[in-house]
Amino acid sequence: MSFDTALPDLSFLGDRLSRARSVLDHHSQSESYIHSGSPDAVAFPETTAEVAQIAAICSRHGVPMIGWGAGTSLEGHALAVQGGVTVDFSRMDAILAIYPEDMLAVVQPGITREALNAELRATGLFFPVDPGANASLGGMAMTRASGTTAVRYGTMRHNVLGLEVVLASGQVIRTGSSAPKSSAGYDLTALMVGSEGTLGLITELTLRLHGQPEAVSAAICTFPDIAQAVDCVTATIQMGIPMARIEFMDTDAVAACAAWSGQDMALAPQLLVEFHGSPQGVAEQAERFGEIARDYGCGSFQWAKAQEDRAQLWKMRHAAYPAILATRPGCTAIVTDVCVPISALAEAVEETRADIAATPIPGPILGHVGDGNFHAILLVRREDPAEMAIAKRLSTRMAERALRLGGTITGEHGIGIGKLGHMTAEHGPAWAVMGAIKQALDPQGLMNPGKLVPQ
Repeated sequence: MSFDTALPDLSFLGDRLSRARSVLDHHSQSESYIHSGSPDAVAFPETTAEVAQIAAICSRHGVPMIGWGAGTSLEGHALAVQGGVTVDFSRMDAILAIYPEDMLAVVQPGITREALNAELRATGLFFPVDPGANASLGGMAMTRASGTTAVRYGTMRHNVLGLEVVLASGQVIRTGSSAPKSSAGYDLTALMVGSEGTLGLITELTLRLHGQPEAVSAAICTFPDIAQAVDCVTATIQMGIPMARIEFMDTDAVAACAAWSGQDMALAPQLLVEFHGSPQGVAEQAERFGEIARDYGCGSFQWAKAQEDRAQLWKMRHAAYPAILATRPGCTAIVTDVCVPISALAEAVEETRADIAATPIPGPILGHVGDGNFHAILLVRREDPAEMAIAKRLSTRMAERALRLGGTITGEHGIGIGKLGHMTAEHGPAWAVMGAIKQALDPQGLMNPGKLVPQ
């Protein structure tokens, strides 16, 4: 059995099944250094029924299936390492329903978070999970994405209430409901969220929405060194100040963002903070944070109360990845993240910074440190095996350090191809249990093979 035998059955898609070289090439790339494999074809379904038909055909002919959202993942999640059919959800991008009274939205997987929030503006609601990239919501669910606002609003795990999923056999199931809570059986929604497409293809999501805050205030705060900036984060969280965002950038990341955006920024470690709530509440939160920051050596606050100023601030932060890439033209990046308990954050960041400084590899650090999550963007010349080896060793040391400190090898990027080698160290025998679940739901191993679970 092979793709060639499945091709006649897949012809029901017409020109929405593409084997054009440009289309295959587009679906053979990732946002980072990982490039591995190419699909035999790319399908562009428009309905759940079509996804189910694709899955049933592929199951019958033993053809791998790989879900594709916006292609923004960093660990090679959506690459067709064993060939097969990439299922591109870009045509399934509708908002199916909005329920303002219940603060819920039902959407198809191909819609992006920015498109959803544009439609929600008139309702007074918004979807808060912000990974930085304008990712598709299906992809965000499959990678259990989080981002800048997770410290207050949670990750995709907290904001996905239910799913419609097509299993490897073509069977369609629904998980969860629109109820605020349930104790009816296994939590299959939680199982699917973060499964990276290895258990099924999401065709519909029921999402929790949040009220747009009455008042918002943001600031950039400069610190004399990394330790004081990170200790300020820890103290802020421990004091219970309800931050909406609290982001960290080291000096190298600040320099890259300043050059990219043309803004005049102090070249020192910085925190980017944001407060949501009533005008009085926001003012009180900002004042309390200011007191803590000054205790930790904060040298300056640059407040951004106007909406356009805040938008510019976060546009600059979201552009950090291309800004950092631009500091070493012609290079690619090994982008790695870890997450540790907040009490271990300063130690983890400082040790990582020292590790990177001892190598010839540039590696700016930034992250959503309000929940203990930070990233290193290791800039390497792909054609230089020595640099690649150094960067991969740095990434491994970050993962090992996170586990030593009671954390995890990835807070939001996921496993994909890039971090498979660390799963035994984090999960031990539980990783084999994940493999058993995969075997039960996908006995032929057709759903996104080569990722996440034991091979």
